Amino acid sequence: MTAEKSMRFLFKGVTIDSRTEEYIIKRLSSLEKLNGKIIRTEVEIDRDKKGKFRAEVMIKTPTNLYRVEETTESIEGSIDIVENELKIQIRRDKERKRTLQRRGARSIKKSLVVDEKARF
Repeated sequence: MTAEKSMRFLFKGVTIDSRTEEYIIKRLSSLEKLNGKIIRTEVEIDRDKKGKFRAEVMIKTPTNLYRVEETTESIEGSIDIVENELKIQIRRDKERKRTLQRRGARSIKKSLVVDEKARF
């Protein structure tokens, strides 16, 4: 995943150094392995009134939109939790599609009528 093409950053009231930005890119690019069809990733990081960092990440694919928001004491901690939650969402969605395909195949198989005169 290239940072220029598919990843967009929005920082509100926070300055991010290059090391932290590279960390964010590295952590979120691991999601590419789970779903290789990521069109766009948007990362929004801001600071609330209590001084905690809020990270919101939206991932757009051709069929779905995944979104997670987390607030912790550090940017890295928020990104770690967001990455784990996104992995859970993507895996759950892939498993749901797989289950529906299997159920559809079973229902087609059941609806096939076998000629009783046929020899097997």
